[in-house]
Amino acid sequence: MSDHDLTGHAPADCDVAVIGMACRFPGADSVTAFWRLLRDGREATVRLTDEQLVAAGAEPDRPGFVRTAQLLPGVDLFDAEHFRIPPEEAELIDPQQRHFLECALAALEDSGYDPFGYPGEIGVFGGAGMNTYLLANLADRYRGGTALGRYRLMLTGDKDFLTTRVSYKLDLRGPSVSVGTACSTSLVAVHQACLSLLAGECAMALAGAVHVRLPQDEGYVHQDGMIFSPDGRCRAFDADARGTVLGSGVGIVVLKPLTAALAEGDTVHAVIKGTAVNNDGAAKTGFTAPSVERQAAVIREAQRAAGCPPETIGYVEAHGTGTPLGDPIEVAALNRAFGPTGAGRTVLGSVKTNVGHLDAAAGMAGLIKTVLMLRHRTLVPSLHFRTPNPDIDFAAGPFRVGTEPAEWSNAGGPRRAGVSSFGVGGTNAHVVLEEPPAAPAAAAPREAELLVVSARAPEALERATGALARRLRQAPGADLAAVAHTLAVGRRPHRHRRAVVCADAGDAALALALLDPGRVRTGRSEERPAAFAFVLPDGSGLPGAERLYRESGAFREVVDECAALLGEPAAALLGDGPVAAFAVPYALARVCLSAGVRPSALVGLGRGGLVAGCLAGVFAPERALALAAGRGGTLRCAEPRLPVGLGAGWLRSDQAVDPDRWLRPGPATGDRQAVATMLKEADLVPLGFEPSPAAGSAGQVLLDVIGLAWTHGAEIDWSHCYGPERRRRVPLPTYPYQRRRHWVDPPSGRTGPQGATEPSLRRRVEEADAGERSDILREFLCRHLAGLLESDALPGPDQNLFDLGADSLMLLDAVATVGIALDRAVPSSLENPPTIRALADRVAATWENG
Repeated sequence: MSDHDLTGHAPADCDVAVIGMACRFPGADSVTAFWRLLRDGREATVRLTDEQLVAAGAEPDRPGFVRTAQLLPGVDLFDAEHFRIPPEEAELIDPQQRHFLECALAALEDSGYDPFGYPGEIGVFGGAGMNTYLLANLADRYRGGTALGRYRLMLTGDKDFLTTRVSYKLDLRGPSVSVGTACSTSLVAVHQACLSLLAGECAMALAGAVHVRLPQDEGYVHQDGMIFSPDGRCRAFDADARGTVLGSGVGIVVLKPLTAALAEGDTVHAVIKGTAVNNDGAAKTGFTAPSVERQAAVIREAQRAAGCPPETIGYVEAHGTGTPLGDPIEVAALNRAFGPTGAGRTVLGSVKTNVGHLDAAAGMAGLIKTVLMLRHRTLVPSLHFRTPNPDIDFAAGPFRVGTEPAEWSNAGGPRRAGVSSFGVGGTNAHVVLEEPPAAPAAAAPREAELLVVSARAPEALERATGALARRLRQAPGADLAAVAHTLAVGRRPHRHRRAVVCADAGDAALALALLDPGRVRTGRSEERPAAFAFVLPDGSGLPGAERLYRESGAFREVVDECAALLGEPAAALLGDGPVAAFAVPYALARVCLSAGVRPSALVGLGRGGLVAGCLAGVFAPERALALAAGRGGTLRCAEPRLPVGLGAGWLRSDQAVDPDRWLRPGPATGDRQAVATMLKEADLVPLGFEPSPAAGSAGQVLLDVIGLAWTHGAEIDWSHCYGPERRRRVPLPTYPYQRRRHWVDPPSGRTGPQGATEPSLRRRVEEADAGERSDILREFLCRHLAGLLESDALPGPDQNLFDLGADSLMLLDAVATVGIALDRAVPSSLENPPTIRALADRVAATWENG
């Protein structure tokens, strides 16, 4: 590839490539499933049944109760054995950390890298939501635990150990940094990862976040003025928007400097052109309130860092919570950052309309969505938008909400997008993305490729094989060389193994689906590697040697070496003559040796005996070549370095040094059954360098021998199989985890969310007359707000609560708590100034009005 990609833009030194992704979001357990959900314009909202709600301790008959959720299936499942974690430890680890760990490995495999075999340093930047598993399921164990038990719960549950656990389990040696900025966590993690890469602290980096809300299936009570939607839908930017929906999810991307990614043959899904992070500071109405100016500032800074003017950006993935306050402020900030020109030029969307608000992982859902849109050159719809929120001034800027799927045109240059994420507390993040450069054209296909698959258990091997077969069937034009390379160097080899030699993707899909034992090699790598015997036939007539000479540098090097020793052109060693009978199997065996396949014995059939003797060190290659060419001469024979058999018998030492023994070749085929019996008795796995149902040409024989050796535990140096040509890494199915339930159930008999004092409050209000109800409610609110304000003194009924340090969120919490205690909806609008008396009188009036 030239210094310029095919869009006509030179990669900048600070460009960062997204080379791998993994996610589990509501309604989508993979990146592929997530794209289908987005493309089809579906939401992942689930309506909960009465049985689910009662089991979760909820009370679905309450006024304002919303019986919907955005669920993450299998939240209690984990493949602990895959990560060498004992079951008793696995059940204590925060489910957020379990899902993050599994997704971290999946993301690296999606990028085509085995972390255990990668020589460079890989960093991890990520964050998690609140550990509600500890609060809801392990609280009793923590309260009654010993000092050691509490220490163990800290190690398995605290956010600080999210990224370091990944580094420990995957042997990653770059920076491991836990990030926590509430809803903007994942984009801040991306920002930090990019800085680390550009500073040279690591060669690759994982960036992402996870949020698992427990219990997932309890629904919620809508309270007017709070951020939660009254109908379980997020209607970003719409006039009917009344709030968002919380969901659970995890998403991770793998990042690498773009220049390195292009040089190393990685698949680039999108390019991060620039990122920025800032904070609102104190210039806003409250801690949880957003800021127009600071949101605009972070967007402008990201565009400046990216070198991408706003008019070049065709899409913005907004924070888009669907709240009456947040949406107008966000669009106002975007208008300020982008300017007033080109109305309708830039499409606006929010993934929260599909999967809900994923808290710490929210920005990652938006980032992966946008990367997928750039990769597929398609804009997907933002859901539930009908009429613009009247408080949003769309006319003042270039934005329109995209409600239909559409092709993403690039008439004005490369496709670019922005992604925003704004955290409660004021940490704002923005990322500018660009479509990936065009992938280099695939090299001319070789005659055959070797595909290898492995897993920890037989059933997992079957699942991995089936997943690969399906992927290849869906992509019959796939670059098989890239597939073979990714499987070989981008996956950790496990005990149960499978290999097949294939001509193209369609052939591979069929062979893997049928599992023809004549073609598909299946074996097991034991703790002690298998011992191999090279079975070397008469190589004359083995087809395809000329093509293998052209395609394989390693094979060509050995043939050229033999040609130089013989003083003949290489072509003379590749045909059907007696010299080829020696040179072809000799070169094939030498390539296997250089790739790491080490025989414990050698068996020669017919003129293959010369090959066996030469490889065993009995005589030099030039003498064997001279004999094969009929040039005569004498042999000075040395003791063999390995056991050697001619036909079905092993040579004794005196026989091996007898020249006459080598000058009388046996039958070209020999007694195959007798040879097989001899090798079985010696506990040797035969590796035959001759045509078979699995391999008919020289190139296929070479790959089949390497594949068979690999399935029995040989450690292959794949660089010697491929030669100097650069091969790409491509996304392929990742490891099929065998996940089991590791879970501590919450204590039985949960009291539900209302607590012990709330029923007594309702009874007191019911039994009181109209004049007493406000007094009762004032007393309740005084004590509740004193707790929120962490004050020993009760606030006075007529004091301005803002002057006492309360904020709007505290007041909304107080109103919501009263509403739950009284089992009725209470309006959340606040008096100005807010006082306990005003709040109590309004709640009492609500009671009077029924």
